[in-house]
Amino acid sequence: MGIRRIHPISLTIIIGTLFARMATFMTIPFLAIYLTSVKGVSPGFAGAIIGVSSIVGLFGGFIGGYLSDLYGQEKVMKYSIFIWIFVFVGFALAESVVTFFILNALNGLCRSFFEPSSRALLSKVTKPKNKLLVFNLRYAAINIGAAVGPLIGLKIGSSSSTSAFFVTAVIYAFYFIVLLAMFSINQIDDSLNTKTSERVTMARALKILSADRVFFFAVIGLIMGVCGYSQFSSTIPQYLASSPIITNGVEVFSYLIVFNAITVLIVQYPVTRIGKRYSALTSIMIGTLTTSIGLLGFAFFTSIPFLFLSVFVFTVGEVMMFTMTDLFIDQISPHDLKGLYFGAMGFTAIGGSFGPLIGGLMLEYFGYTNHFTLFSVLALVSSLGFPVLLYVKGLMKSTNRKVGYSL
Repeated sequence: MGIRRIHPISLTIIIGTLFARMATFMTIPFLAIYLTSVKGVSPGFAGAIIGVSSIVGLFGGFIGGYLSDLYGQEKVMKYSIFIWIFVFVGFALAESVVTFFILNALNGLCRSFFEPSSRALLSKVTKPKNKLLVFNLRYAAINIGAAVGPLIGLKIGSSSSTSAFFVTAVIYAFYFIVLLAMFSINQIDDSLNTKTSERVTMARALKILSADRVFFFAVIGLIMGVCGYSQFSSTIPQYLASSPIITNGVEVFSYLIVFNAITVLIVQYPVTRIGKRYSALTSIMIGTLTTSIGLLGFAFFTSIPFLFLSVFVFTVGEVMMFTMTDLFIDQISPHDLKGLYFGAMGFTAIGGSFGPLIGGLMLEYFGYTNHFTLFSVLALVSSLGFPVLLYVKGLMKSTNRKVGYSL
């Protein structure tokens, strides 16, 4: 499929994602380091501040996804990104620790409204045969942004100052303007949007999701995987920055982020090709296990080359999990409830919220030198997602649940 055959709205979202994530990775990954080194916040409290955005995302994603089905993805995307701009301005001006906590909660709320709405819109405007490509282009855009952002953040001192958030706010403002223009030029076909508001209430939406055992247990399995993945932006940077064993830990972490993003771009195509031979769920299962092995590497190794090797393994698992998650949800969700299902995937943020908190508390308890126990436990928690997802695979076989259905 040529680029010309991708819907203009899809191209806008993919390109916008690239620059928005570049701006985000220029600032947010350094926030934990800034809070502990500049503001003197304890690792546990820093983990709580980082994790609160995911906690808010638990309910924000579900509500945002439901509202996007009710009122349209375009409206939810426009309002959420508009508020997001001022949240980043707030980060740049913040002084108190409480303010950072509130702002990161709002950051999680905006993200949990915008992300499921954008993914649901991508699903609606894309032909089924092209969905894997479009979802993977979006994921690639995220990682290109993640490769460039930390280098910029390192150069402008994001670990010691919050001024870079002004740049993030400007980039999101530009994205907002472009979205407004593209939505006005390209009207979404009404046939792609069902009148969900006439027949699906919030109560019924909750009932649909609670009765879907495949979705319920898939979320539980992904929670464990996300818990392990979240350590890369919370526990690992704190460990590297403060460990007496690692020299120039902040710089090492910056290059690990870049290496992670570049590795995603390199392995995404071959891993996806292999994953297409099997089911999306199988790829997610193996990815959860591989990510855990990558985390375990931090338990055994302290030399820089082996840390990069551990991140490589971690990243392969990340690709196997996240390149197929959107496709998996798209397959099992009803056509008229795409936003609801993508939004309800926000419940996987339980792993992203408790992961940093657990990691931070363990850092306080074990210290920065007992890396073996610290990362062994975190790897074990992450690997628990595999047997849960294996159970989901059995459920799908027993119910012949393979593709999307209509209510």
